[in-house]
Amino acid sequence: MAEPKTKYDRQLRIWGEQGQTALEKASICLLNCGPTGSETLKNLVLGGVGSITVIDGSKVELGDLGNNFMVDESSVGKSKAKCVCQFLQELNDAVKAKFIEEYPEALIETNPSFFSQFTLVVATQLVEDSMVKLDRICREANVKLVFARSYGLTGLVRISLKEHTVIESKPEHFLDDLRLNNPWPELRGFAETIDLDVTDPVAHKHIPYVLILVKMAEEWSKSHDGKLPSTREEKKEFKEHIKARMTALDEDNYKEAIEASFKVFAPCGISSDLQQLIGDRFVEVDSSSSDFWVMVAALKEFIENEGGGEAPLEGSIPDMTSSTEHYVCLQKLYQAKAEADFLVIEQRVRTILKRIGRDPNSISKTTIKSFCKNARKLKVCRYRLVEDEFNSPVLPELQKYLTDEDYSVAGGFYILLRAVDRFAANYNSFPGQFDGVMDEDISRLKTTAVGLLNDLGCNGVTLTEDLINEMCRFGAAELHAVAAFIGGIASQEVIKLITRQFVPLSGTFIFNGVDHKSQLLSL
Repeated sequence: MAEPKTKYDRQLRIWGEQGQTALEKASICLLNCGPTGSETLKNLVLGGVGSITVIDGSKVELGDLGNNFMVDESSVGKSKAKCVCQFLQELNDAVKAKFIEEYPEALIETNPSFFSQFTLVVATQLVEDSMVKLDRICREANVKLVFARSYGLTGLVRISLKEHTVIESKPEHFLDDLRLNNPWPELRGFAETIDLDVTDPVAHKHIPYVLILVKMAEEWSKSHDGKLPSTREEKKEFKEHIKARMTALDEDNYKEAIEASFKVFAPCGISSDLQQLIGDRFVEVDSSSSDFWVMVAALKEFIENEGGGEAPLEGSIPDMTSSTEHYVCLQKLYQAKAEADFLVIEQRVRTILKRIGRDPNSISKTTIKSFCKNARKLKVCRYRLVEDEFNSPVLPELQKYLTDEDYSVAGGFYILLRAVDRFAANYNSFPGQFDGVMDEDISRLKTTAVGLLNDLGCNGVTLTEDLINEMCRFGAAELHAVAAFIGGIASQEVIKLITRQFVPLSGTFIFNGVDHKSQLLSL
């Protein structure tokens, strides 16, 4: 077991052993192994997914050699699925790899139950009709689905599943959980033992800012009817009070207290996001509820009872100027409170499990601990059916994307990626795919796009001639640079979904290679 841990050392630092284990257990199915599919899978194979199954019915042609480095001259005429599969297997022999020589569209039509064996399906280069059918199949089977497509200088990535819950959302910026404005009795008690007017200069400059702020917030509220600073003037005045307690210019702890004073002004209690989460209909749990919702139900009970309106404490403190003794005491206080909160929630989880007829120990201590530590950052992502988005996108949003200068190219590409599928259904080829009919194709694509816009309720909205001409000029080509970029985004989203860490994209990601821009459309 030691070998893979060294092998995947870098990524273990990002998603830890739990994340890596989830990857190693995952089975991925790839539909179409052109450059977009191959690039997506390459990243996942290097990351150490458990097994891959490549589905593609085509043979390698000369044209494939220019955009897919996983095939070479010796591959021409051979099964594309087999060649790509062999190449990927060589990249990481720990991954189980197999291939099936069949066109994905045929599999979707004739053998829908085939997909239920996988953790996740990556569907690349599918046209609209197949996307809709596959989405229904995967939702029915509770299989995660990621669509990826590159088309000339544009491309898209879209996730589809009923619900995805994230405990470790790992936001980049998040206020640490210090409870300076709502200290629990032990923290308040410790603060009371500290004298801010101590005459020893060394002791004075080593009082941690957490204690300075707890004490000064207490002082302020006593002289302000139990209220903390709220107006701009009051906040400024509070900072001046802190400054006035400094006895020397080099007191970093007081400078830190002034910088961190905004943590005192933060509202007490839980955020509106968490409020929404504990008010979700899934909090009414039963025997079929997921572990996540059982823990949210316990969290709701905790907030309403022992938590007194607060989530469980996270238990960690940042670095700060402090004497070792004070810092260690603070650390122990925060850890003890976090542990006490965890034990209450753990007990509530076990009680709920028993109540709904499940094994009280079916959720591990480790999972509950991670849940408590991340309780303020929980995320739930829900995705519309692809069919619903295609038939009735959110009209005000779509109109905004098509007319807003910042979004118009991405919005235009979104419509045109759908229009080319209609075009192909009518004319048996994509616009610009064959020489000699470019002008005719431009005219046909324009008519198709206008028809699509009208069907979606965007009458009167027009796409620029340049964009329509570009789309025809692409001729449905998969350019390696674009495919590699789209494959990179798709594989990143797959990893988020499998490890249940970080927040996956919600909406349709559109890459606009003309302006080197990426945008997320919520439709």
